[in-house]
Amino acid sequence: MPVSENDGSAPGQGLAVLAESLYLGNLLIFPGIGFILLLWLYFKHRADGPELALCHLKQGISASIWAGILLLVANLAIIALGGYTAVNTWIAVILYFTTCHSTLVLLGVLGLSKAMAGQKYRYPLIGQRCED
Repeated sequence: MPVSENDGSAPGQGLAVLAESLYLGNLLIFPGIGFILLLWLYFKHRADGPELALCHLKQGISASIWAGILLLVANLAIIALGGYTAVNTWIAVILYFTTCHSTLVLLGVLGLSKAMAGQKYRYPLIGQRCED
C-alpha cells in the first residue's frame, strides 16, 4: 500500500473516510443531504481523485441508492398490507429496520473502518467494482 510521506496515511484516505462518514450520515442523521454531499464529492474528484477515495465514494453512492430502493420497497409493502394505519404496518417497519437498514449501517461501519485503515472495500452484493 503506498503511503504518503507527510502524515503516514494512504493517498485519499481522508476523502475515503469522509465518503463513508457521509454514507452513514445519510442513513442515520441527515438523509438526503448526506447523499447530495456524497454525489458532490464524487463529481468533484472523479477525474483526479486517488483510487482509494474513488473506491469508497462509489461504494457509498451505490449503497445509498440501494438503501433508497429498499426504503421505497418497504413503503410499498406497507401500503400493500393496508396502509399506515393497519396493524401490519409495524411488522413491515420492524422487519425493514432489523434486516435491511441495520445491515446497511453495519456495512457502512465496516467500510468506514477499512477507509480509516487506508484499504479499499467493496460492499457485498450492492457495491461497485473498484480498480485494483
